[in-house]
Amino acid sequence: MSISVEEVRKLAALSRISLSPEEEASMQSEISSILGYVEQINKADFGTDADLPEHRNVWREDGEVNESGAYSEALLANAPAREGDYVKVKKIL
Repeated sequence: MSISVEEVRKLAALSRISLSPEEEASMQSEISSILGYVEQINKADFGTDADLPEHRNVWREDGEVNESGAYSEALLANAPAREGDYVKVKKIL
């Protein structure tokens, strides 16, 4: 797909950039090559949905892995200060 110099100027105005005539010619060829590449991608045949691999969940199911509170005592024993079943920290305002 080819783009004209007028279209490059319009894009430059919309982008609020100024281009010299040399830059306009350079941008014209670069944008044309980019649009040509996009056109090739659009024409690519990716097959049908039957050709796609089946999607499946590879993660474990959600749920309780451990019994609630099974490791609380061991974790609280390593805390520097504790108050009941909670870690005691300094009050910060």
